[in-house]
Amino acid sequence: MVATLRDVAEFAGVSVKSVSNVVNGYPYVSDELRRRVQAAVDELGYRPNLAARNLRAGRTGLLALVVPGFDVPRLDELVREVVAGAERRGYRVVIEHSRRVAAGEARPVPVDGVLLAADVAPPGLIEGPSTGPPLVVLGDAPGGRCDRVAIDHARAAEDASAHLLHTGRRRIAAIGVRPRHSPAAAQRYTLGYRRALRRAGLAPPSGYLQPALPHRRAEGYHAARTLLAHEQRPDALLCYSDRLAIGALRATVDAGLRVPQDVAVIGIGDSEEGRYARPTLSTVSADTAFIAREAVARIVARIARRDAAPALVVAPHTVVPRESTAPAG
Repeated sequence: MVATLRDVAEFAGVSVKSVSNVVNGYPYVSDELRRRVQAAVDELGYRPNLAARNLRAGRTGLLALVVPGFDVPRLDELVREVVAGAERRGYRVVIEHSRRVAAGEARPVPVDGVLLAADVAPPGLIEGPSTGPPLVVLGDAPGGRCDRVAIDHARAAEDASAHLLHTGRRRIAAIGVRPRHSPAAAQRYTLGYRRALRRAGLAPPSGYLQPALPHRRAEGYHAARTLLAHEQRPDALLCYSDRLAIGALRATVDAGLRVPQDVAVIGIGDSEEGRYARPTLSTVSADTAFIAREAVARIVARIARRDAAPALVVAPHTVVPRESTAPAG
């Protein structure tokens, strides 16, 4: 028998209105109530009547997930979690490529809300579109008037740098300052890296911060080659993505150096590629399921109330030490 809203309410021991608030993404719901209702929804297998709800609200029942490419690390996990989270709330998900958004093309189908990767989002869109569906940004984005769900990139870089310092490295360079960043944005983006070094009584020499686009291994390779030719050759490379780190690993080997004996390398992202690299890549791992779950919750809440204040949800992260940062001998 198909579970109803009333069945969920009785199972959770709450009112039907409380269940409706949770499944419809009402923003002012306590975490405890949300957990109780979600547990009941999962246990009973409740699914909202999508067609009826959308007909009443004049909505499509669709969310768009905009990705920078289909070979992005951990994309399969993110898509799986977003789709599952959306289905639990009565939505379906369409996948779009960022080129369409960047070009300002019309969507092939209308959607009620958009989940958009920060590093491919046009700045004007992040600052708060006056028209179009509500937007939630996945990842780090400066300012803006839209909801964001991301790890604390400054803290992630700080923790990664602290790990390198703990292994005995002292000449730590960074790869991944975005080329399009303003000086102020670059300062913010590298805050954690500089904070960790400053706490250790260190300051990076000029040229130790190399720009690179985060999803391109070649940029990590060329930035690392530049750094390894520096008169004060670094003994560690902090890369702001695993892809940059994979390029840096290759550049180090091509320069006749050893990882980690001569140069330690750490990335951010915990990609499968890094787990099977040789040596295996140390990294900062984010909770992808948390990011997907909270992003869906925020976009559903934003659809319900577009005038709500923008929220920043910070996802947990952990440093995962592997072979590429083994302690210096």
